[in-house]
Amino acid sequence: MRLVQGDMDRDTVYSDDPVKMAVKWAEAGARRLHLVDLDGAFEGSPINYEVIHKIVEELPMIDIEVGGGIRDEDTIQNYLDAGVRYVILGTKAVKEPHFVSDVCIEFPGHIIVGLDVRNGKVAIDGWSKLSKHDALDLARRFESDGVEAIIHTDIGRDGMMQGLNVEATASLARELKIPVYASGGVTNLDDIRRLVGFRGWSSRSYYRQSALRRKIRFCGSSDFGRSTVRSEFF
Repeated sequence: MRLVQGDMDRDTVYSDDPVKMAVKWAEAGARRLHLVDLDGAFEGSPINYEVIHKIVEELPMIDIEVGGGIRDEDTIQNYLDAGVRYVILGTKAVKEPHFVSDVCIEFPGHIIVGLDVRNGKVAIDGWSKLSKHDALDLARRFESDGVEAIIHTDIGRDGMMQGLNVEATASLARELKIPVYASGGVTNLDDIRRLVGFRGWSSRSYYRQSALRRKIRFCGSSDFGRSTVRSEFF
């Protein structure tokens, strides 16, 4: 499904069968899937664990990363035990940055932090609240803690079908050594071409999208199968 700027009351549902949709992406050539439990993000605890587990079972050859409502070590362990490759922290990371350091030690190689940004500041609680934290400051801290990557989502662009905020994402990527994933506003292949062709854009920075709220969404009209011809796309 697609939300407009993270608003649960402004959604567009593309499928009621998350597993079938995930298989579709894999058959189109996706080497990695990004799943977000949107119900979990708003509730503060996993809601769609069983659906995600079914996707992992169906696609054992695909690296899957999951975010939404992950607030404790037990949830991380449960997802990893189920076969999830990466776990994405958002609200918990912003509210309790020390938690990121702890879980990077406990689960090395499996932690990603998602920064949902509006005008340079990071939002929390399913984007419903704007914190005082600067995105770059947090990203630098989390990099030093040992996270595998940062997902940068421009809330103002997400779901609007108006293209990525390439400049903001590339600016963040230039300040970090770990990969930065661009998210929010991807509409077509031109957005992806602009992203990978942006001057100064790191080859370790990537494009990704999709989400889960008992459904899976694709925000855009891109022919995903065509995009996989470039190694930067997955």
